[in-house]
Amino acid sequence: MKKLPLILSIIAFAGVIALAIVDLTKGNTKKPAAVETEADALKGATVFFNMDRVLAEYDMANDLRSVFETKANSINQEVQRRVNKFQKDLNSFNDKINKGLMTQSTAQVQSQKLQEQQTSVESYANQKQQEILEEQQVMLNQISDAINNFITEFNAVKEYAMIIATQGDILPMPVVAADESLDITDALIEGLNAAYVKEKGKSE
Repeated sequence: MKKLPLILSIIAFAGVIALAIVDLTKGNTKKPAAVETEADALKGATVFFNMDRVLAEYDMANDLRSVFETKANSINQEVQRRVNKFQKDLNSFNDKINKGLMTQSTAQVQSQKLQEQQTSVESYANQKQQEILEEQQVMLNQISDAINNFITEFNAVKEYAMIIATQGDILPMPVVAADESLDITDALIEGLNAAYVKEKGKSE
């Protein structure tokens, strides 16, 4: 019996979950916030913020990540349980065949059942892979929408000419170097978290 499609399916699924979790948690260590929390750039200035820090220190993003990780881990465990069950049944079948403990007609029936079981496990893994990808995309959309809406309201007051998002630690892009007074990261994080606390209070 060919097991390669099943193995490839499970490896691919596990890889998707692992990459998703790594991508979503790689910036999770909070850096100490600067003493200044109010952006002091002038009206009409071009300012920037560190997206990595915002994603790492935004409470809503952390809460959604935690929920996503729990779901992803639960799904991964269930997929692994089904794979282990199939592998156990397959090993038992092969052992009985090798020892001559099964008639040819019985072996054919059992072989057909194992093929159906393999197909079922593959189908389940593929379905759950799609579900976790959709969950991840919804989560990212929620975070992105919340940040974008806040920045729109934030800039309606500040009236900056342009707000640029920068990412990376060694050589941040697109802003490699700039006057610190143009960095509004702390102000955004403080405002986002305050707005999130307020929104959570309404729903409780």
